[in-house]
Amino acid sequence: MSRYVISLGGNALGNDAKEQKKLLEHVAKAIFPLIKQNHDIVIVHGNGPQVGMINLAFSESKSTPIMPFAECGAMSQGYIGFHIQNAIYNEMISKKHYRPITTLVSQVLVDEKDPAFMHPSKPIGSFYTKEQADELTIKQGYTMVEDAGRGYRRVVASPKPIDIIEKSAILSLLEQKQIVIAAGGGGIPVIKKDSKLIGVDAVIDKDHASAKMAEIIGADALVILTAVDYVFINFNTPEQKKLVDVTVAEVESYLKDNHFKKGSMLPKIEACLNFVKKTNQKAVIANLEHAALAFEQKSGTIIHP
Repeated sequence: MSRYVISLGGNALGNDAKEQKKLLEHVAKAIFPLIKQNHDIVIVHGNGPQVGMINLAFSESKSTPIMPFAECGAMSQGYIGFHIQNAIYNEMISKKHYRPITTLVSQVLVDEKDPAFMHPSKPIGSFYTKEQADELTIKQGYTMVEDAGRGYRRVVASPKPIDIIEKSAILSLLEQKQIVIAAGGGGIPVIKKDSKLIGVDAVIDKDHASAKMAEIIGADALVILTAVDYVFINFNTPEQKKLVDVTVAEVESYLKDNHFKKGSMLPKIEACLNFVKKTNQKAVIANLEHAALAFEQKSGTIIHP
């Protein structure tokens, strides 16, 4: 049996709760073969659009107190985890092959001196026009940046994950053959101060959190499911080329040539490189629609040592 960490992008989960539930039906069908084959599975999901919407809803309300990002992250873990858990449960019941499944509210340790706190870079929430972005900067004090040619988004600090606080619980659940949904949205960012854990205003990149999760649990593969079929170099140019089976050395050379955009493919590439270099296992970046093939390493970009 193999052990997988599956990373689901927040942008690939739809624009609202109804759309998200519908899309997750397809995710559940794609993951079911792994469940039936009795593989160990940890699912880490993104929350960039969702946590931004939660935070904005509290910010715009005149009667509700402002909600800190750590708490918004916990809320997003709860409702996205519920949707994933519910979709997989329903798929298992329909196929008459049940395994227990748990969503775990997860804290992820970061360094309070991480330079990311001085340079916010993680896009969250909805896309805005330049005019809307300027208004949010003035009214809310947000840091807004242009995101991969798709519009303007708010950015917050994105410190690197050091450890997953609930790792012992996750490993125990896996030993019981439970399917685990954990470190949602990259995990709730916490720092350690005077031996206490304190939530901080930040969003950890879920791909880096997925790589850390895969490293901690000894995964045989890290599979990042997103909205594209492959990683490309020279993207959107006549020289565009898809990467199918590549080594760490090849990917690092493309990285040096700035082939991957910061708000798009770069964090996925960096996370995969970290995992492959530390574990000598493979990482896959593939389309959510072709997840079943990606698990068999028959679709997507495969990065190996």
